[in-house]
Amino acid sequence: MSSSILLPAAGSRTGFRGDTAGLFFSGGRRPMPFQLKGQRLFVRASLDSNVSDMSVNAPKGLFPPEPEHYRGPKLKVAIIGAGLAGMSTAVELLDQGHEVDIYESRPFIGGKVGSFVDRRGNHIEMGLHVFFGCYNNLFRLMKKVGADKNLLVKDHTHTFINKGGQIGELDFRFPVGAPIHGIRAFLATNQLKTYDKARNALALALSPVVRALVDPDGAMRDIRNLDGISFSDWFLSKGGTRVSLQRMWDPVAYALGFIDCDNISARCMLTIFSLFATKTEASLLRMLKGSPDVYLSGPIRRYITDKGGRFHLRWGCRKVLYERSVDGETYVTGLAMSRATNKKIVRADAYVAACDVPGIKRLLPSEWRDWEFFDNIYKLVGVPVVTVQLRYNGWVTELQDLERSRQLRKAAGLDNLLYTPDADFSCFADLALSSPEDYYIEGQGSLLQCVLTPGDPYMPLPNDEIINRVAKQVLVLFPSSQGLEVTWSSVVKIGQSLYREGPGKDPFRPDQKTPLKNFFLAGSYTKQDYIDSMEGATLSGRQASSYICNAGEELSALGKKLDAFHSHSNSPNNITDQLSLV
Repeated sequence: MSSSILLPAAGSRTGFRGDTAGLFFSGGRRPMPFQLKGQRLFVRASLDSNVSDMSVNAPKGLFPPEPEHYRGPKLKVAIIGAGLAGMSTAVELLDQGHEVDIYESRPFIGGKVGSFVDRRGNHIEMGLHVFFGCYNNLFRLMKKVGADKNLLVKDHTHTFINKGGQIGELDFRFPVGAPIHGIRAFLATNQLKTYDKARNALALALSPVVRALVDPDGAMRDIRNLDGISFSDWFLSKGGTRVSLQRMWDPVAYALGFIDCDNISARCMLTIFSLFATKTEASLLRMLKGSPDVYLSGPIRRYITDKGGRFHLRWGCRKVLYERSVDGETYVTGLAMSRATNKKIVRADAYVAACDVPGIKRLLPSEWRDWEFFDNIYKLVGVPVVTVQLRYNGWVTELQDLERSRQLRKAAGLDNLLYTPDADFSCFADLALSSPEDYYIEGQGSLLQCVLTPGDPYMPLPNDEIINRVAKQVLVLFPSSQGLEVTWSSVVKIGQSLYREGPGKDPFRPDQKTPLKNFFLAGSYTKQDYIDSMEGATLSGRQASSYICNAGEELSALGKKLDAFHSHSNSPNNITDQLSLV
């Protein structure tokens, strides 16, 4: 029994096939058996501890200070896209007293962190979501909306599953924190042989990571300057080995950006390394207790609606309306929206396009490519990714005890994010263990969620073939799972997910402030100091809100002029000279 979903790109129309017909988007959750609940759910779930303090000894751009209280005129803001970036923008604007409407073409919110429930009660996700300990902007948002108890902390180790069930680790569990715990983890790892570890250590010692210990902002500038080179080229030039890339860093690169070290920018990887080196908790992983719709998007949505914000689902933007004034300035005058056969024009003081890369390309008027600012966006492309869920009638990742792996009375196995260099899915997890509230089902076993990267070879394949291939690779990694059966499965294909953070692409990322005074951008692909991720999306929302608030007086005055123009232009007996539009 399987489900299959094809998502050409976030923000586009969603096609559902197979067993997913008839979806329920309420985030109801399945009761947990007392035994598992008592075993796992009171694990360190709070964000009050084990979180990196990014306000001290960290690049200033990664965690902006709290905004000053806004004292300007109240603005009406229309946001296109109900993903994490759009909702982050909305929360910030609502906290400053503005009026916010969010328009989403899909029937559910969350974007790339969205999830939903199929007709049989199975929670289906857009991808695998892991929270690093340095996600301070996202953690700040989660605390604000009351979701700070919704994460489960995992053991402070990064686990690699190799062929035949051999486990390698980068174990950061050490009494002394950064940078000692990281040095010890890299020197003691059993994922690499001694020679490769020594060369790996040499490369990292010659990197900007060392400067980050004493000058984080200077190190970040050095890291940005390495955007034009791939991580492989940089790493090998500093003495690293190809084996280190293949056995350790490729799985990590695939997990971060869905591309390997030969194709990912050195900036992307070294940004993460610098945080791991300077912040003890940056490498500590968390995962949601259950599905994102219940434990992440849901609380944010409630906060927004409680503050007066409004969601408009299934409303897609057909066209951005704009005019050019006689003084040469261009302004957005409205959004042409549609829902099925219903159509309307939305007008606001400020407009925010909180889309991903393919979404913003479809949204922007082609004439705007005359601006280099907008034309640069078309130089960014998304990466295809396929997420597969496999439910078993036993515990796949239980490697120590064959009998325990076959019983269904008590959950067993590895409760953490898992990397592998020996399968087409670079990272995966058993959600029945790591996120048990919605994914553990009494009387059933593991729910593996595997991320196929790159997804290009799998996009044209039928989902039955994808499931068979993934199941065979699972068996290669876990020979002890021989004999366990797949009882349910799902496939989610996203034609373009994260933007491809290849060498030389960072300069093309647009700022949240655009050449149009009342049009702004948000999204993890936009310019911010972090990488394309949940944290990057949240940070982009904070930056977009800051730009809007800083321009509050000007936006309010412009909005009144545009309103006057439209009201008078609709009346044949009235002519306005407040703003002449061409």
